[in-house]
Amino acid sequence: MAAPFLTLSVNGAQRRFDLPGDTPLLYPLRNDCGLNGPKFGCGLGECGACAVLVDGRPVRSCTTPLAAVAGRAVVTLEGLSRDGVPHPVQQAFTEMQAAQCGYCLNGMIIATVGLLSRKPNASEAEIRAALRRHLCRCGTHVEILAAVRRARALMTVSTGKEAGAA
Repeated sequence: MAAPFLTLSVNGAQRRFDLPGDTPLLYPLRNDCGLNGPKFGCGLGECGACAVLVDGRPVRSCTTPLAAVAGRAVVTLEGLSRDGVPHPVQQAFTEMQAAQCGYCLNGMIIATVGLLSRKPNASEAEIRAALRRHLCRCGTHVEILAAVRRARALMTVSTGKEAGAA
């Protein structure tokens, strides 16, 4: 018996996959959708390079079965910008030059978007906690933290909310 088609929203577009439900989400995103934002890093969900947003929450796509996200909204790095305008987090990472090789940036940016969407005024401790399981081998941690603080400021300006406002 053939596996049923699995449908999910990828960056706002409905996508249908004829793949086994236990296929890691990362593979159809990269191979079928042609999205290069999520990276294959460790394949164990340890490094964060493969992170995507599922219903607004960061998940590791290398260990998330396709069936677990059927019918849900998946957003990748490519889906963050609107009409060619980078998301404020992407803008902040660019402004603060928070990349060296750039391999970890997908996960760092996705984690930051997830955090600041839930906690627009995230504290330094909350920022560090959100990024603690995202590995950067180049050592740009100082620049990455500066970029997250900059993104927090940019997102506050874009929403018109003062720090601490509900």
